Amino acid sequence: MFSGMASRPLQEPAFLILSALAQGPLHGYGVAKDVEESSGGRVTLRAGTLYGAIDRLVAAGLVQVDREEVVDSRLRRYYRLTPEGGARLAVEAERAEAQARRALERLGRAGATPSLGAVTA
Repeated sequence: MFSGMASRPLQEPAFLILSALAQGPLHGYGVAKDVEESSGGRVTLRAGTLYGAIDRLVAAGLVQVDREEVVDSRLRRYYRLTPEGGARLAVEAERAEAQARRALERLGRAGATPSLGAVTA
């Protein structure tokens, strides 16, 4: 169903790309800007990384080309989430939520006060 990507969690850039496309079709620059904004500036995707990840997501059947248009003599390609991509994003989001919940519960049991402001990456 998810090709070789199914056996392991998505890398953060792939997860953020799928998340960006969950709101609707976007072109590459739009995806990159959404990823940067949604990650609070932590993840900045350069063109090679962005399009390499998109190509892998397309090959896995999670993303597909929605349409192409020419803007200022340059081709702009829009991508969209496939139904499989939406399902994979939901699974990954639920997994991440469960892991975060478990970590916060453990912090509480250890006597630490769970505080999002105190978490650093």
